[in-house]
Amino acid sequence: MVWSGIRGTNGRLLGAAVGVAAVTAAVSAWTAQAGPSGDRAAVAAPHGSAKPSATARPTPRPIPGQTSVPDAQLPAPLVNMDIAHASDKGPRGVNITIDDGPDPAWTPQVLQVLEDYGVKATFCMVGTQAQAHPDLVKAVVAAGHRLCDHSVSHDTTMNTKSRAYQAKEILDAERMITEASGGVKPLYYRAPGGAFTPYSRQLAASHGMRPLGWNVDSEDFKQPGTAAVVGTVKNEIANGPTVLFHDAGGDRGQTVEALRQILPWLKQQGYSFGFPVR
Repeated sequence: MVWSGIRGTNGRLLGAAVGVAAVTAAVSAWTAQAGPSGDRAAVAAPHGSAKPSATARPTPRPIPGQTSVPDAQLPAPLVNMDIAHASDKGPRGVNITIDDGPDPAWTPQVLQVLEDYGVKATFCMVGTQAQAHPDLVKAVVAAGHRLCDHSVSHDTTMNTKSRAYQAKEILDAERMITEASGGVKPLYYRAPGGAFTPYSRQLAASHGMRPLGWNVDSEDFKQPGTAAVVGTVKNEIANGPTVLFHDAGGDRGQTVEALRQILPWLKQQGYSFGFPVR
C-alpha cells in the first residue's frame, strides 16, 4: 500500500483519510477471503493444487496460496496442516472420497462397486458409525482403502465451538475409528461441513491426520437422480481431483449407480485413481 504525502493542512487531512480507507478496505478484503474461522471457505480448490453433510453445507471457494502459522500451544504437526486437495497420482489423478458412514446397507454396495472397477477410495467415517459397525471398518481397510476422521457427531458448526469441544470431537472419533479398524489409524481429518479452524487443523495434523478438503461435490446427498449426480461430476472434474460422495445419511442407491457410471468414464478420460496427498 502506497501513501503519498500531500502538502498543506487540507492535504494532510485528505492523505490521512485516504490511508485509513485503504487500510479498512484491505482488512475487509482479507476477512472476506478468510471467512469467520479463517478456514471455512478453504474446502475447495482448483485442480492441481473439499464435502459436508446434508445440512449446513458451505459454498466452497478457493484461497490461493493459503498458509498456516502453527499454534505454539499445540504439539508440532506430524503432517502438513494445510487443507489437502491434490492427488498423489498427480495432475491426472482422482481421489474418490466417501463420507458419513459406515452404513450396513450402503457401505458394502459402495465397496463392491469400487472392487469391480479396481478403485481405491478414502472413507471419511463418523466416530459413532464406526463404533457401531466395526466389521465394516475392517472391511474397508482389508480392501486397501484409507480411513479419514469425520468427527464424532458430524457437527457442522464445530468452528464456532470451544477448543475443548473441537478436540473431543476429533480425538474421540480418531480413537473410535482406530479401535473399530483393529488398530489402523485414520490418515486424514475432514471437518463436517468444511467447518475447519486453524486449531482443528493443527490438532489433527499433530496426530498424523492431514486436513482434507474437496474439489467436486457430487451433491448425491440431495438425491437429485443418478443422471444429475453423474452430470455434476463430469462437468466439475476439471475443478480438481477430490470428489465427494456419501455412503450414509439416507438412501444412497443413486450414489451406488452413479459410481458405476462415473468410475469407468473417468478411466476412459485418462484419469487414474489415487489418494489425497499427505
